[in-house]
Parts: sequence; C-alpha cells; structure tokens
Amino acid sequence: QVQLVETGGGLVQAGGSLRLSCTASGLAFSTYAMGWFRQAPGKEREFVAAIASSGFNTAYTDSLKDRFTISRENTKRTLYLQMNSLKPDDTAVYYCAAPRSSSYRGPRRDEYRYWGQGTQVTVSS
Repeated sequence: QVQLVETGGGLVQAGGSLRLSCTASGLAFSTYAMGWFRQAPGKEREFVAAIASSGFNTAYTDSLKDRFTISRENTKRTLYLQMNSLKPDDTAVYYCAAPRSSSYRGPRRDEYRYWGQGTQVTVSS
C-alpha cells in the first residue's frame, strides 16, 4: 500500500530554518505530482506548495513562496520542503500528500488521495 512518511519537524526559534522530508513507498513516485499542506491548532488544513513529477514546475500559496521551497529527488523517492525565516505562525503539523490524478498540483485538499502522518513544526518567539 502507499505510505508517505514525513520527517524533519521539530522546535526552532523564530528566524530559523528547517527542512522537511517525505519518503514515499508503494507509489510510482516519479510519475506523481506531490504537495505539502499544514494544519495549525484549531484551523483547517491548508495548502503550502506542490511540485510536478519532473520537479520543474512548482506552485505555492502566495504568503509562503518567499520563504518556503519545495523540491524532490525522484531517485530517492523523496519530497522536500525547505522552510526559512520561520515565524511562530508557521507552527503546525506539516503533511505531504499525493494527488488522485497524478498530474494535479493545485491547492484543493479533496484532490489529494494519499497523506502522510504529519510532522510537527513548532516555532518559538
């Protein structure tokens, strides 16, 4: 079955950086677009970024595109999210996701079929 496993979360001070990883199994990873979402306490899960299967095309939520970078290594079946200049408002559980249609890289949660268990990111002020 499909498994997505996120790692790399943790506690960081405001202004710091973290790189999240998501390793996929049971999925033809190199043929799928992939996405990152996050969910803060008491809030809905929101789109962060997505990347095409080739890695050449990306999409971001506007408020994060200057600080976050999505990338992938298909040979390692791994998706990344580099997060810089972190703020307390970035505190959330971060999830990677694979879409129902392999080419989809938009922001709609219901278009994603497979989800990881999430990794907690906490940014202290």
